[in-house]
Amino acid sequence: MDTVRDPIAFELFRNTLLSIADEMALTILRTAYSGVLRDNMDYSTAFCDGAGRTVAQGLTLPAHLSSFPDALAATIARYGDRMKPGDVYCLNDPFEGGMHIPDVFVLKPIFFEGERLAFAATICHQTDMGGRVAGSNASDSTEIYQEGLRIPPVKMYDQGEPNETLFRLFEKNVRVPVRVLGDIRAQLSACHIAEEAFLRLVHRHGAKQVKAYMEEVLEHTERLTRAVLRELPDGEWSFEDWIDDDGVEYGKPIRLFVTFRKQGDSLVADWTGTSPQPKGAITNTLSFTKAATYTCLKSVLSHDIPCNAGFYRAIDVIAPPGTIANGVLPAASAARGLTGFRMIDTCFGALARMLPARSIAASEGGNTGVSIGGYYPDRNPFIFVEFFCSAWGGRAWSDGLDGNANLMANMSMPPVEITEAEQPLRVHRTEFIQDVGGAGKYRGGASIRRDYEMLEDEAVLQVRSDRHDFRPYGLYGGSPGQPSQNVMNPDTENRPLPSKLTMAMKRGDVFSHRSAGPGGWGDPLERDPARVARDVKNEFVSRARAREDYGAVFKGDSLEVDEAATASRRDEIRRRRGWTEPPFVSR
Repeated sequence: MDTVRDPIAFELFRNTLLSIADEMALTILRTAYSGVLRDNMDYSTAFCDGAGRTVAQGLTLPAHLSSFPDALAATIARYGDRMKPGDVYCLNDPFEGGMHIPDVFVLKPIFFEGERLAFAATICHQTDMGGRVAGSNASDSTEIYQEGLRIPPVKMYDQGEPNETLFRLFEKNVRVPVRVLGDIRAQLSACHIAEEAFLRLVHRHGAKQVKAYMEEVLEHTERLTRAVLRELPDGEWSFEDWIDDDGVEYGKPIRLFVTFRKQGDSLVADWTGTSPQPKGAITNTLSFTKAATYTCLKSVLSHDIPCNAGFYRAIDVIAPPGTIANGVLPAASAARGLTGFRMIDTCFGALARMLPARSIAASEGGNTGVSIGGYYPDRNPFIFVEFFCSAWGGRAWSDGLDGNANLMANMSMPPVEITEAEQPLRVHRTEFIQDVGGAGKYRGGASIRRDYEMLEDEAVLQVRSDRHDFRPYGLYGGSPGQPSQNVMNPDTENRPLPSKLTMAMKRGDVFSHRSAGPGGWGDPLERDPARVARDVKNEFVSRARAREDYGAVFKGDSLEVDEAATASRRDEIRRRRGWTEPPFVSR
């Protein structure tokens, strides 16, 4: 009997591959040197077949969906049949398989009896890759040549022997080589773990059967995806949103526009109409635009669909070259994460027209990137890199999540104690912001404020944020969230800063970032007054906003709802606003 047709054997095999990808992720977590991997968890792992198709992806970042096929395709195109057992490859070039320069791929082909059967694949955001700004993540670079060490697909190991030239280039071009090379060794360890686990499978089942199983994993996922797509309505839905600016041409908005066309068991996501690539470093590679698109679609389809290349087969992503969705040389892309996160909101705007019952209002605009780099008195460098998310938009069935990772980046916030122990920084506060989320039947989540004090003489502060000018939209009558804010020395000069910046910090300076508030979903006057009272009790909503936004009236100083006064207040608000049917989107 062909064991591919044995559902129990197949499911055991599929879950074994998933376990391998997850074990790779845990290996990096446990062996990484840097906080951006160990604490922030900005990395991904995957197990791929011999052709470079993703068969299983670890439970890490949705932002890296579709990253491995492009990286492996570029590597296979360059080396093809010249790959040998013991080889390991690396790359980060956004124009030859990479995503942006800080993200370094380490890829290991796995051979059995001379045949390449699979690849172990990892991608990690390195603390620094050189370039003009510590952290290699500046928004205001204007060409890729400013951003750091650019690596096309090259051999890191040649039949088990390290490429000393490459390692020396790393050592001499990055500011913190011990940390960077330590993280690369973590990636190598993860690949080694995957190789050993996979070869045990091959010895158990045989190479022919293992290849058949991997092919079936992809075909099974494609069948599931197409079956779910067939259940959705056919049609065309579009949505536009705007990025504040690119950090170079301040005040010049950048349009994001997507159209979903669904017919039968396939779907096209077309980004035609999106702005040309800007001067600043926020241009996407096509793979990152695909990742944002896949993340949104995956979140509204069945959770039973695995994350692998079979899912991609039913979805065609179009992004014209030379746009912010698909950059061409010499586009800078180090801060391209900002655009990917904003594409999430754009996709959900279109999906909210297609599938209202599964919709989510705009989230906080994506994670905020903060890099602070400088030198100690002995000229040894320090680099702090942190990405923190805040909250989700209101959903068609529930409030947005408070203080939670963005859908596209399953990242954690580094502990304050670790940050202060390892960096010359003091974190003054990490707290929820009151009245930041958009009002709605289901309100936007509570976003986060974080304040950092510089303890050394000076450093360079680099910040990548957005939603300062264009607030997160609400859906179906929900209100937009409050804008983000960057402030220098909030308790003294209280100086406002733009959403993207590179500037000097001096000893004693305090930088404060307040994330934008997610949008609300549904008419706020339909929210259960008891839920409003609970929000006031938890200090997510002030008493003043409870009355103004929700029409909730309490008895005296208590939080007991005055039902009659609340009904009267809500009728008054409805008469004042002059409409009864909420708009689709509120900005």
